[in-house]
Amino acid sequence: MRRLLDRLYTASGIAAAVFLMAIFVIVLLQVGANALDFVVSLFAGDAVGLVVPSYADLAGFFLAASSFLALPYALRHGSHIRVTLVLMHLPRRVQVAMSVLVCLVGAVVSAYLAWYALELVMDSYAFDDQSAGLLSVPLWIPQIPIVVGACVLAIAMVDSAVRLVLDGRDTACELGGGGE
Repeated sequence: MRRLLDRLYTASGIAAAVFLMAIFVIVLLQVGANALDFVVSLFAGDAVGLVVPSYADLAGFFLAASSFLALPYALRHGSHIRVTLVLMHLPRRVQVAMSVLVCLVGAVVSAYLAWYALELVMDSYAFDDQSAGLLSVPLWIPQIPIVVGACVLAIAMVDSAVRLVLDGRDTACELGGGGE
């Protein structure tokens, strides 16, 4: 089970990285189109008007996907910001108990987000919502990674709470953080 969960978190992190690379590629294409358009305007007098259709919309969709899909991977590697000023002065058992509580609250919040994001996806699909750019994209498609990222984050939070209860330690939600 541990290997399966770790693979899930890694897959989520890889998907986030792929979406970041997609942002890079689409912005690079638009910059190249602008540069080519400028060069053509120097020789021809008029710009051709080269554009990557809806590149800003697509970059925004990819950014949302990357952000949400990176959350579980970042959590499991202790990269989330933790405020430990009070926690570090408590006895070890209280630290663990508070860390478990924080993980469970995080799991509930993540599951709540996933539930309502899923409702948004279903509504967007039912009403056939489309993006308002040159390239019309059904909005339910770029909303799916938000649901997936929130679901995997909830799983990671529960996983961290269970590890804290069983082992008394977990790098994701425990005092000290750090990577595994």
